[in-house]
Amino acid sequence: MSTSGAQTSAFFRDVARKRIVWWVRDDKGSPVPVSGSGQPAFPYWSSESRAEHAARVWGPSFGAVSMPLEHWRDAALPALAGEGLRVGINWSGPRLTGWDFTVAEVANRLAHARREPPYDR
Repeated sequence: MSTSGAQTSAFFRDVARKRIVWWVRDDKGSPVPVSGSGQPAFPYWSSESRAEHAARVWGPSFGAVSMPLEHWRDAALPALAGEGLRVGINWSGPRLTGWDFTVAEVANRLAHARREPPYDR
């Protein structure tokens, strides 16, 4: 399995178990870089330490922030879909690389990890 594949698997396993999602922001907001897919993606991480690494890469003004899984699933993901953004999953390494997915793909993977019916919004 590739590093990105392993990071993606870890993300869904961890958030299904811990029920917390992490992201990075500063006073101006969160980074929304163009991802490997060539489209803007809002990245999330499955642990505080992963998000803190990303914050250090982006600069000293950034910090790791958590949100409950249910809020992420029910509010944050639909908001991203409304903005046409993809979702970055556990980006890692010195350049923060990894996979990104559509909101529907993320919701379906999360539902599978939680053994729920598929996302259908």
